[in-house]
Amino acid sequence: MAKDIKAAVREICLSFPEVEERTGHGMPDYKIGGRSFATLAINHHGDGRVALWIHAPPGAQELHVDGEPEFYFVPPYVGPRGWLGVHLDQGNDWFSIAARVQEAYANVAPESLATLLGDPPEIEPPNETVDPEDFDPLSAPHAQDRLARIRDFCASLPETSEGTQFGIPAFKAGRKTFLTVHRHRRRLRLEFWVGPELQSTLCDDPRFSIPAYIGHRGWIDLDVEDRFDWEEVQQLALGSYRHFALKRMLKALPPALDAPSDQLLLG
Repeated sequence: MAKDIKAAVREICLSFPEVEERTGHGMPDYKIGGRSFATLAINHHGDGRVALWIHAPPGAQELHVDGEPEFYFVPPYVGPRGWLGVHLDQGNDWFSIAARVQEAYANVAPESLATLLGDPPEIEPPNETVDPEDFDPLSAPHAQDRLARIRDFCASLPETSEGTQFGIPAFKAGRKTFLTVHRHRRRLRLEFWVGPELQSTLCDDPRFSIPAYIGHRGWIDLDVEDRFDWEEVQQLALGSYRHFALKRMLKALPPALDAPSDQLLLG
């Protein structure tokens, strides 16, 4: 029977008493008494890893990372607090992985539960890795097609470049990001600057929402998973570009684009 790495992690983590599985920042998070002891991080911000971040006992991070660097690493954000990163697809045996997870659970759980633990759970190892769309959500064919159209349009604007921002495609006008593309929970989304005045109007349409962290600066999030209105996308991208572009860049715009957005006839 098919079992992937995500299912194997869930089987181990949920084998311990009173564990809850929740999702935080798009990553499955395992908690006991409201405290996290393990987080599954698949290609987090484009790092290429399929890994667990676990709440390790004091000294365990240094011991494992120095002793077996092919299996263990210092994870971002929580690494300075002693957490341990565990590679799940680099040949580490699953009994050892289960033992590290049990140590993490015991390190966080109330003593009344930690003292009940016996040997680490033994599971049948997974026979599949992870769904390609879990590893790279933008690998879906329709997402690739839409990204290609966006990429071509942005490249036609003066002095633009493409890079990554937190592991997702980000398009810049000079040095300023004006458009990002991401796919979370199988929903393809674009983010543009539209300004605070237009945000509330656009949000009358349920496809639009104000994103966290940057929404207060005038950004909008557009869901294009089901409906991809190319004219609408171009107008929003161009409006965001014009906001961040320098004067020389605006002067270099092709004549068909050098007009107020409500007058554009983009095909």
